[in-house]
Formats: sequence, structure tokens, C-alpha cells
Amino acid sequence: MSNIPDRVLSLIEKSGMSHADFAEHIGLTEGQLAESLNGPRGFSTVEVARIAQTCQVSVKWLITGSEPPLAVAGRTTTGQAAKAVAVARQYASRRTDLDGLGYPQPWQPVPASTGRGSYADQGETLARMALSMVGQAGRSTTEGDLAELVEEVFGVDVAVDDLGDGFDGLAAATHGAKLILLATSPNPARQRFTLAHELAHLLAEDDQEVHLDRDVFDPAQKKDPSEQRANAFASVLLMPEAPLREAISRSGLTHADHAALACKLMVTPEALAYRLLRLRIIDAGTCDRYKRMTASDAADIAGHGEEFAQRSAASRTRRLPGLLLRDTQAAYETGQSTLRPYASLIGADVDELRRELEEQVSGGAS
Repeated sequence: MSNIPDRVLSLIEKSGMSHADFAEHIGLTEGQLAESLNGPRGFSTVEVARIAQTCQVSVKWLITGSEPPLAVAGRTTTGQAAKAVAVARQYASRRTDLDGLGYPQPWQPVPASTGRGSYADQGETLARMALSMVGQAGRSTTEGDLAELVEEVFGVDVAVDDLGDGFDGLAAATHGAKLILLATSPNPARQRFTLAHELAHLLAEDDQEVHLDRDVFDPAQKKDPSEQRANAFASVLLMPEAPLREAISRSGLTHADHAALACKLMVTPEALAYRLLRLRIIDAGTCDRYKRMTASDAADIAGHGEEFAQRSAASRTRRLPGLLLRDTQAAYETGQSTLRPYASLIGADVDELRRELEEQVSGGAS
């Protein structure tokens, strides 16, 4: 059975570095490395963290030898989803390491089960529970940044990255990590729906490990029970019944009204049409007409072209997971971690970042 020195030795061999170079990377002399690999010295907690960072593996794997689900997915996933799994694996590994330092994921699941009924009914029930939590936090899913809301209310890290075409997002639930990873997109409404869809997978504990969604609107997915539940959840979460009925009772629902309401709720006209059909506010024929409208068309009709352009620019922008960023910085500031993990997370050179921080401190003291 392999132990920590065996796993470190395998990483050195895989890296192609000499023992002397590897030792320098983790802050040891070649002699200290040899003693840790072959003698009684062992590796300290800080050295294990540095090795994990250098070799892009998790501290948990170094200590226990067990692979997290994302590691397995990384070996078996191909195509566009492979990059998403690789990015998610890095984030989840960082969260697992922070958990060991006393910064656990602040995960807040719904307090009850989804009940019985069809999978769509279960999704709607789950969404109403989630909306209750959102309301108790003084937030609304129809206003503001949905990613920030999900992090604040449910304790899930939300990241956005350039994952290539043909992939919407994934939900990862590993030991100690809850993560939603979204693809950058020119369609902000679609990205919001994907975020709500992935949150449903986490709250419903679908797969309980890694759930990949190449296309959340793929008609073929309607046959999958977990996808039916996730889409129903997203519809109710983003388009709560009471605000919908209130808005429609005031003005009715013309073609222009539908466009304006889709813009206000930050959803696609198609998703709104299906939601109104489900509530029996419109009939199938009206649904078919309204669902042909694109998000861009709706923005033009409603006079929100500039706002749509701003949202579209934002949805094309990479976003770091907010809770992970916060806790990584806190671990450094409390002396429980080196600056390297934080610098790596934000994509900065560690030496330059250290100089900047020292200059800020010295400038504030003067």
C-alpha cells in the first residue's frame, strides 16, 4: 500500500524534474527531500501543501491516496466538457485544502425533501423551498447578481470560465466542495438559467458528484428525470408565480409586454413562454408565437438594447468563485497559508503580489 513518500516520488517522476529541482520548488534542500522520502523525517503540513500546489493535486490525495470524483471524471471525460472538468477539479481541490485549514464550504441545503409527484412537480417544490431561503436572506432572484445570491444564500461557489462552444456548465459536489461552473456566454439570460439549473442538481443531490450539462435546453434531455426536475426548478426560481401574475394583471400580455417581462426577469422569452404555459396564463398557440423571440429581439422591442449589451459583456467575462477567493485570502492573512495559493487563484505572480501588498502596508502606515 502506497504512503505519502510513495505518492510524492510518483509526482517527481511524472514532473520530469530532478530531485534537486523539485526540492527547490517546495522549499527544501535535496538532502531534506531525500530524508523525507526515505527516512523518518516525513513531510510537514506546509510542505505537503506546497507539493500539492506544485503538482496540481489535492492535499487529500497526497495524505490518503483516495481520488476525489472530479479526478476520476478528469480521466474519463472528453470533448468540450473535459476543460470544464479540469477547471472544476482545480477549484474543488483548493476548497478541500481550505477545509483542512478550518475554512469549510458554507453549504446551506434546503431544509426538506422535494416530496412526491412528477419530476417537474418535485423541481417546483424544491424551488419554492429555495425561494423561501432567498426571501429570509432579504434577497430576490429577480433582481441583482444571481451568482452572488447563490453564494450568499446557499454557500455554493460560482465560477465562470471560457469553456469553449457547446458546453453550458456543470455542478460538482465532492467531499467538502460545492461548485457551479458556467461557460462564458453572449446570452446572459441563458447563463442565468444554467446557473439555476445547476443549483437544482446540487440541492436535489443529483449524481452527488459531478453533473455535466452540455446543453440545458437540449430536447433530448427532457427524457432525463433529473433534467426535468432541474429545468422546472430553474423556471420557478427565476420566474416566481406571484410576481408574474401581478405583472400580467396590471398590463395584460401583448407581444411587447412579453418582451419587457423577459427583460425585467432576465430570462429568455422562450423560458418565460413555457413558464406561462405551465401556469395556464397563456395557451399553447401563444406560447409557440412568443417562444420564437430571441433575448436580443426582446431587448430591442422593450427598448433595453443598451442594458442587454452590458449584461452580455458581463456574461462573457471570467468570474472567480467568490467564497473560495474570500477564504483563500483569509487563510493567508491569518498565517495559515502562504501567499502562493492566493496568487495562483487570481492569476498573479506571487513575488509581484507580495511587493504590492508590502507597498500597501507601508503606504498605509506612513
